Amino acid sequence: MAELASLVQRLEVAVGRLEAVSGGAGGSPAGGSSGAVSVYVEAYDDLLSGPVAQYMSLSQQIGGDVQKHAEMMKKAFDCQRQFLVAASSCQKPSDAVLSSLLAPVSTIIGQVQSFREQNRSSPLFNHLSAISESVPALGWVAMAPKPGPYVKDMQDAAMFYTNRVLKDYKEKDKKHVDWVKAYLSIWTDLQAYIKQHHTTGLSWSKTGPVASATAVGACPAAGGAPPPPPGPPPPPMDLNQSTGGGDSGATSRNLLFASINKGADITKGLKHVSDDQKTHKNPALKAQGGVVRTGPKPFSSSPRPTAAATPARTLPPVLELEGKKWKVENQEGAQGLVISDTELKQVVYAYKCNNSTLQVKGKINSITIDNCKKLGLVFDDVVGIVEVINSRDIKVQVMSKVPTISINKTDGCHVYLSADSLQCEIISAKSSEMNVLVPGEGGEFTEIPVPEQFKTVWDGKKLVTTATEIAG
Repeated sequence: MAELASLVQRLEVAVGRLEAVSGGAGGSPAGGSSGAVSVYVEAYDDLLSGPVAQYMSLSQQIGGDVQKHAEMMKKAFDCQRQFLVAASSCQKPSDAVLSSLLAPVSTIIGQVQSFREQNRSSPLFNHLSAISESVPALGWVAMAPKPGPYVKDMQDAAMFYTNRVLKDYKEKDKKHVDWVKAYLSIWTDLQAYIKQHHTTGLSWSKTGPVASATAVGACPAAGGAPPPPPGPPPPPMDLNQSTGGGDSGATSRNLLFASINKGADITKGLKHVSDDQKTHKNPALKAQGGVVRTGPKPFSSSPRPTAAATPARTLPPVLELEGKKWKVENQEGAQGLVISDTELKQVVYAYKCNNSTLQVKGKINSITIDNCKKLGLVFDDVVGIVEVINSRDIKVQVMSKVPTISINKTDGCHVYLSADSLQCEIISAKSSEMNVLVPGEGGEFTEIPVPEQFKTVWDGKKLVTTATEIAG
């Protein structure tokens, strides 16, 4: 199967050369006046019949999304060959025309990358990613003066994913390993091709006509037929057309400006309203029917009906071991929560627990209190860290040892240390009302506030920050 696919690829390249030599019915040869394609187009054909054909063959053997992706890549390489044929026989055009000539390849590059994004759940996602990350290398024709290093950068971008493919399939399926080698060899050989024929940029013809926007034939679309062109735009609006009452727009504007230009005389046309016609001075008018208010409605003293407030969603309380994590969630007014069957590798995560107490017995790895209010925590031993974050009015008591306590974005936190945990490091950030209670003789605790206000000065070499006395 692989040999057959390679043979078909070589035949396609040979047919392309014959078409270039014939130049169509009565047309000039695509490769120039000599009747044959240029040397660098022939060299590009060798690239297509070599590593590209090998990559296509292995992609067909793997099948699935890899094969679909490879078919898009084949169309991209074919489009680029047509572009090179045009460049070999035409002079470089303006930037606008050049952009239109590059558009077919650019479109397919976008489709190749979109295919990867649309198939993130594919078991061959690393294959698709390797292609998607490196396919912009086909834009080397527009990169000057260093197209070769540009291709190398794109090849390096693919290496992250090709290494993953090698790791996953090295011991499973040699076909995928060969696929990686074949694909990367495309860019390696392309760099050598560029170094030999286009060292500082694409080599355009010096003698042919300037390339036109139709110099490159239509390329097959990688994603099916293009959408139909949009319909014609609507006719332009006639701004001088009469509106509604028959007066033209210009006449209406002239009348408006004429009225404005009257100055103070503009009020002479207003009707005088006597006191007996004013409702606030003639209460009898208010009792008459048919009085229409032209101003805004007054505020009503009666309360408006309001939509019923959406009740807060109450989640069920949770106290369970999931893998190696003890989950304590959504506890409201739960006094006496206890976790006793603990192991060293386990962690405790308390989330949205309010007006509750939690005791953790034994030695565990870490404890996290997140988004809790008025929670009391008592624990024996923690070998890692106790972290309090986004909480309020928290009390933490250490019965044995803990190396580090972290307090972040918390208002109100009391930490009760034991005699064995006096070496504990307390790290705080964006928090307030923090106090550490240290045990003394007779079991009495001494409360010491954690500084919240600091002074920073420049000592000539670095910034020096110290806690101010106001903060304790």
